[in-house]
Parts: sequence; C-alpha cells; structure tokens
Amino acid sequence: MMAEWLGLTLIFFVAGITQGVTGFGAGLVAMPLLAFYLDIRVAVPLCMLNGLIITGFLSLQLKNYVDWRKIMPLLVGCLPGVVLGIGLLKKTDEALLTLLLGLLLIGYGGYRLLFTVRPRGVHRGWAYVAGFSTGVISGAFSAGGPPTIIYTTLTGWTKDEIKATLSGFFFISGVVTAVGHAASGLTTVTVLRLLAPTAPTVLAGVALGAFCSHRFSTEGYIKLILLCLLLLGLLMVGRFWVSS
Repeated sequence: MMAEWLGLTLIFFVAGITQGVTGFGAGLVAMPLLAFYLDIRVAVPLCMLNGLIITGFLSLQLKNYVDWRKIMPLLVGCLPGVVLGIGLLKKTDEALLTLLLGLLLIGYGGYRLLFTVRPRGVHRGWAYVAGFSTGVISGAFSAGGPPTIIYTTLTGWTKDEIKATLSGFFFISGVVTAVGHAASGLTTVTVLRLLAPTAPTVLAGVALGAFCSHRFSTEGYIKLILLCLLLLGLLMVGRFWVSS
C-alpha cells in the first residue's frame, strides 16, 4: 500500500509540474501512468479532482489575463460533451477505454511532434467543436486537453492569454465533470481516500512548475513530455493487444 501511495503522489507531482510550466498536460501525463496502478474508473475521477486543484491555482495566478468572451464558447460546447463522456466511461469495457486512451496519446503526441502549429485566426465557431470534444474526452478519460490546446494555439493569442484561457476553461469544465462523476457514482470512498495524499503533492508540483515557467525555455520540455506521451500510448495499445 505504501509503495502504491508513493507512486501515485510522484505521478501527480510530475503532472502538477507539467501543467505549471506549460499551462496544460496534467491529465495527459497522469492518466496513462495511473492506468498501470488503478482501475480506470477510479483513476479518472481522482485525476479530475486533482486537476481542479491545478487549474484553480493557475486561474488565480493568471486572473488578470482571463477573458470570459474566449472561454464561454468553449464551455457551451463542453457541457453536452461531458455527459456523453461520462456515459462512455460507465458503460464501456475497461480494456477498450485503455486502448482508446492509448490511441489518443499516440495521435496527440505524434501530431504535436510532427507538425508545427502556427496561428491562423480560426473562426470562433471552432471553439464550440473544441469544447465539445474536450468535454467528451474529459468525462471519459480526464485528459481532455488536446482539442482545446490545438484550438487556442491557432488563434494568435499571446502565451499568457492562452494559458489563462486554458486554466479558466479547464477549471470550470472540471467542476462540471467532477459533479457529473459524483452524481453518476464514480467518485467513491476509494477515490476520496486516494485524493488525501495526492492533493498536497499535486499542489506542490504546480507551484514549482509555475515558479520555474519563466526561468527557462519550455520548448524542449514540451517536446520531451510529448515524446513520453507517445511512448506511453504505444505501451497502452501494446498491452491491450497482448491481453486480448
């Protein structure tokens, strides 16, 4: 039990650092690692609750850059997506969910590593699509960042505007998702028991990441994280095929 708790706290510490530095990625880093420790239906609500701590901290830190006109279309699209995602989490076989998470990581990691995303002034309507896609993935995997991250990087916003928009949106959508998890019975006593030791470490990680974010170039760090996500995705897909 002690080894499991140490492993979980380390996962969330690294996840917190990642999002503190980049403004995204905590769920993407934590979920594939948690899947090796926990049932995915325990890992998802646990990751979401810890994600609220991260995004709440960053939202307060970046409150001067938050623009609700940027966030609202994402939220409107997100709400129905969360309902669909939670339905998938409750009714889909765990092995299939693990495979889908692995494919998500491979697709996102490969896309970001192979293609350079350049601002091009995308139409505001795409915010609803990004929000809906994020809602589905967040409800099912607690790792819904990729669609919104891709959208925001195409808008031409500044780094702080992007980071503030992501943090504000992920916090509010996370609250909605966490409420949905609780209402559907996914947030169990086991989840809350595991939250107690992991919450302080994720907060320490995000504080450290935010402190360091302006002190070094993040480009190489992001590429390293993306490579790790790609490898984790391949491991998860490989594990699915071996066990099937």
